[in-house]
Amino acid sequence: MIASLTGRVAHVGLERVVIEVGGVGMVVGTPPRTAAALRTGADATLATTLVVREDSLTLFGFETPDERDMFETVQTVSGVGPRLALALLSVHGPDDIRRAIGAGDIAALTKVPGIGKKGAERMCLELRDRIGAPAGAAEAGGVPVGAAPTGSQQREQVLEALTGLGWTAKQAGDTVERVAATFETPPAVAELLRACLRELGR
Repeated sequence: MIASLTGRVAHVGLERVVIEVGGVGMVVGTPPRTAAALRTGADATLATTLVVREDSLTLFGFETPDERDMFETVQTVSGVGPRLALALLSVHGPDDIRRAIGAGDIAALTKVPGIGKKGAERMCLELRDRIGAPAGAAEAGGVPVGAAPTGSQQREQVLEALTGLGWTAKQAGDTVERVAATFETPPAVAELLRACLRELGR
């Protein structure tokens, strides 16, 4: 298995990046927030896993080994493949997933596109005893470590992610302010980022 990848970032998309390693451009599928943290031309290291199918070899990359391990673990559940596992990690961080599964929080799991009530229940049943306890005891409100839950820091993170993906500072700034105002309570960074990407993609 390819456990990690280090090289120059040649391209950044919403859900995949290209990392140049030894003159070869490797296409790597990623959650949007992982892609948003990368910069074209900069060096990057991703924790990776190779998904082997009869007709394809697909590499997936993550900011941390914990995210990669969670990606692999949830795929042991019947009916959960790479795309659904990636969608799960696009909505929730690893510790959020551990909390949801440990508490049987079906509502949190069904926020993920493609996961229905039965799928969420099956995930809780099959993983509850194997997935472990959340490591980020210091996290507040389920927000991943390094993400500010409220205020200007949160918006600055999303603004930086959007400009890194190619939008101008004005486009990104206007969108962040407009979208943030639609939430009744301050959203998590990942949630605000996804909402902004949907708005910009219209």
